[in-house]
Amino acid sequence: MGRNAAYVTLLTKTSYLPGVLVLEYTLRTVASRYPLVVMVTPSLPQAARDILDRKGISMKEVFSLQPPEGLHNLSSHDERFTDTWTKLRSFGLAEYDVLYSLPIPRSRARIILLDADMIVMRNMDELIDLDLSQDWIAAAHVCACNPRKLTHYPADWVPANCAYTPLEHPSCLTSPPVITESSPRPYTQLNSGLVVLNPSVALGEAVVNHLFTSPLVSTWSFPDQDLLSDLFKGKWKPLPWCYNALKTLMVIHKPIWRDDEIRCLHYILADKPWQARVGLDSSGDYAKSHRWWWDKLEVLGDEMKQTDIDGWKLVLANIAQE
Repeated sequence: MGRNAAYVTLLTKTSYLPGVLVLEYTLRTVASRYPLVVMVTPSLPQAARDILDRKGISMKEVFSLQPPEGLHNLSSHDERFTDTWTKLRSFGLAEYDVLYSLPIPRSRARIILLDADMIVMRNMDELIDLDLSQDWIAAAHVCACNPRKLTHYPADWVPANCAYTPLEHPSCLTSPPVITESSPRPYTQLNSGLVVLNPSVALGEAVVNHLFTSPLVSTWSFPDQDLLSDLFKGKWKPLPWCYNALKTLMVIHKPIWRDDEIRCLHYILADKPWQARVGLDSSGDYAKSHRWWWDKLEVLGDEMKQTDIDGWKLVLANIAQE
């Protein structure tokens, strides 16, 4: 490995174990040179930890992170975001180089933070070597179209203000949206499903301090990504859509979408692929992308049936049955 680096995700409950295992499997299938490290909290049952251990997946114990009590309230529609603040612990993982015992200065450490509801479609290790200042991050934009017209979303989330609306193929693959002083506010907002960062003790402390002291906390609609958009305003490098291919883009922004250009697919929204079986005859806007996830799970299942049948039974208990 040329750098001391890793992909990192968070797992706090067994219901997301299928997502983490498929994510790790897809990183292996694209021949990534870097491992997946899973941040786990005390709430994660031992049975789930044992599966990760048997698969040789490194774990990093972290404590749950929440804003001060009563300072932030989620809408009932977004209760799934309750644990997402804890993702921010990744910014302080400067000590994770001990896991690999590599004689590389900590200043060269690099993390690519991933959500568990993602699959890697093409090798994207080039992000490890992305030119990025120590106190900067890189991420893709949010899609601010709000096609479902959810009333608790920001009022300026309309197609005219979405950073993806003016993009065209193929320039969108090499020239992500540019943020200027005159850009609509949503241009300054990132999606935190994939974040490239250089972890350090100081950076970790700055993130946590912002959560506890920012007067804007109560106004944030999307917990961790609103915090990052605010804290790193003017200090985040936009990435092309293909590194965090929000599944909704294939419907909302068809002009830029190409299946074969996806590096990392992100199953945003409440319906995660493992919560409903999707067959060849299934229809719907996102059926195709959800079938991709089930195809990956099927191959992973064949692998686990040979090496960890008990672990596979726990996976089956947390996915939709036929």
